[in-house]
Amino acid sequence: MSITLNPEQETIVDNLIATGNFQTAEEVLQVALKLLEQERQSYESWVIETREKVREGIESLDRGEGLDGETVVNNLLAKLRQAKEGSV
Repeated sequence: MSITLNPEQETIVDNLIATGNFQTAEEVLQVALKLLEQERQSYESWVIETREKVREGIESLDRGEGLDGETVVNNLLAKLRQAKEGSV
């Protein structure tokens, strides 16, 4: 496979090699691809975990375990008042 880099990409690769952390452009690309794959896997895990949390939240609401907005706001206001009184 042959890859052509644009001037900006070439500058990035050259700068990375100049740091002494990489010997070749191929090494830079290898590390970059490994990091990209790790990021992709991390994102996929985050999506799965988030979907599970949303599902659990919906099930909780379906069981009537949720709080209405007014109760949440009142609880937050009470905590803010307590924090304010405690800092005086």
